[in-house]
Amino acid sequence: MSEGTTRLSIQGGVASVTFDRPRARNAMTWAMYEQLGKICEQLQADAAVRVVTFRGAGGEAFVAGTDIEQFKAFHSGDDGVAYERQIDQCIQQLETLRMPTVAAIEGWAIGGGLAIATACDFRIATPASRFGVPIAKTLGNCLSVANLARLSAVFGIPRVRRMLMLAEVLVPEEALNCGFLLQISEAGEIEAVLARLCERLGTLAPVTQSVSKEGLRRLVSQNSPADEDLIRRCYGSNDFREGVDAFVSKRPPVWSGE
Repeated sequence: MSEGTTRLSIQGGVASVTFDRPRARNAMTWAMYEQLGKICEQLQADAAVRVVTFRGAGGEAFVAGTDIEQFKAFHSGDDGVAYERQIDQCIQQLETLRMPTVAAIEGWAIGGGLAIATACDFRIATPASRFGVPIAKTLGNCLSVANLARLSAVFGIPRVRRMLMLAEVLVPEEALNCGFLLQISEAGEIEAVLARLCERLGTLAPVTQSVSKEGLRRLVSQNSPADEDLIRRCYGSNDFREGVDAFVSKRPPVWSGE
């Protein structure tokens, strides 16, 4: 399994973060998550950076979730709890960056990829982009309450319920209409659209931007209830083990409800 990389470049006050594993639709490995966390630490300390962009390499996917091969090493619900806490910490590092963040989405933003995009302040996407968390069809795991809160804040609970319980994948028009997307841009124009948005964000009051985004984050995250019992139940289930085995074996899963 190619580990891939999460890489950073900075030019003229704009930091660009790229998820680079195109042969696997930029599915995140543990190493890529770790690199993302370190990049966020670096950016948080860099006063010269005014805007951060996030995108996937290859033009076919933003991030198509977490690489499922890695879940073969899970043996209990405690592994799931540790994983969800690790992901929450990484997403929170991104979400709490003091400067505006923009996700430029081309293709699939699924599972962990949707969580990353949702943690950004703004999102633009191409018409071929798709958004969802189809784990009820593929893996049989769950999301943390913190990620449920983030998704619900931008999509609304009814759409999140459809994504999770019906395994629906949303098209850009619906994501635009509910406010998740700022704009839909043709693939050949997304570079220019992204550049104009970064330029606009870079001209505005950075302290106002910083405290506004942190205030909004606190509104979403306040009073987050406990969820370890739910995560432990899901990742400790036979259905989760079946989902992982079926996905890796390229066969349909057979759910038992146990």
